[in-house]
Order: sequence, then structure tokens, then C-alpha cells
Amino acid sequence: MPIRQTVSAQPQSAALTNKVIRNTYALLSMTLVFSAVCALVSVSSAAAPIHPLLYIAVMIGLLFAIQWKRNSAVALPLTFAFTGFSGYALGPVINYYLSLSNGAEIVGTSLGLTGLIFMGLSFYALTTRKDFSFMRGFLFAGLLVLIGVSLIGLFVDISGLQLAMAGAAVLIFSGFILYDTSSMVHGGETNYIMATISLYLSILNLFTALLQLVGFFSSDD
Repeated sequence: MPIRQTVSAQPQSAALTNKVIRNTYALLSMTLVFSAVCALVSVSSAAAPIHPLLYIAVMIGLLFAIQWKRNSAVALPLTFAFTGFSGYALGPVINYYLSLSNGAEIVGTSLGLTGLIFMGLSFYALTTRKDFSFMRGFLFAGLLVLIGVSLIGLFVDISGLQLAMAGAAVLIFSGFILYDTSSMVHGGETNYIMATISLYLSILNLFTALLQLVGFFSSDD
């Protein structure tokens, strides 16, 4: 009987894992499309940049609300509000790069690289089923350093700092894609709403970092 119980528990666990993965990628696809539409509206209307403090306050507020309501029906509209707002806020940044002589190429290349990196890392984590939980400490430490250096950069003008930070961000958020995907595969994250938010943030930050890098190396100056 103990062997029978163990065997029956494994398919249930696998079924739950597969359900979380399916729901996460379905919701992630919808939120990315919705975010892109909001960004397009922002670009088309030449929306003014949102004040950094307001942006941070809204993003943090929505994140806390999603975390608080993660197991309720309210979490879904909150998720679309979060991704829609972040997409709209990204519009002025995209407009800046589009204003450059090769702006369309910069945005297109950055978007393509983001998609390739995300799909490649996700496919690797899903197919190999490797456990990347060992990266947790390194990634969160790297994120804290990145945030700290960003704050310093607001007050001190250091040559090459933005470029170095963008390169570090690509590595850190690529690592988060591996970590978050692995967490779903191994049952560390069983809430598809939170898994979607984690992957969305990694994609968003990866894209903005690649915009800076591609924009720098594509510059005619």
C-alpha cells in the first residue's frame, strides 16, 4: 500500500506542475500582447514620460495588491493593470529610440533578442528540468547591487556606468528566467499569477537593458 500511494501522488504532482506551466505561459502571452498594445498607444500618442516616483509607487502598489490577492479572482485584472501600466510607461522610452536615425532597427533588434533569449532559456529549463534554485542567492544579491548602483547613478555621473549596468541586467534577468522557470518545473511556485508576474518582469527588464546595449553599439557617434 505505501508504494501504491507514492506512485499515485507523483502523477498528481506532475499534473499540477503541468497545469501551472500551461496557465502561466497562456497568461504571460496575453499580458505581453496587452502590454504591447498599451505601449503602442503610448508611442502613437507621444505620451509624456511618467515621473519616476509615480511610476515606482504605482508599480510597487500593484505588486503588493497582486501578492495580497494572488489566490482570488481579483488577481487577474490586477495583473493586466500592472502589465498594461508598465507597457504604457515604456512608450516614451521606445519613442526616444525611434527618434534616432536607426531607431526602428534598434527597437526591432532588441525585441527580437529578448524573444530569442526568453524562448531559448525557457526551452532549456523546461526540457532539461535542471534545478536552478542554487542561483537564488546570487541573483537577488546581483539585483540589490544593480538597484544600489542605479541610485548612485542618479547623483553621480560615472562614464560607462549605464552601459555596465545594462550588461549586468541582461545577465541577471536571464538568470531569473532560468530560476523562475525551474521553480515552476520543480514545484517551488504553484501560483500561475505570481509565476507570470515574475517572468513578465524579467522580460521587461531584459528588453529595456537590451535597448540600451543595442542603442549604444548601433550609435553613429
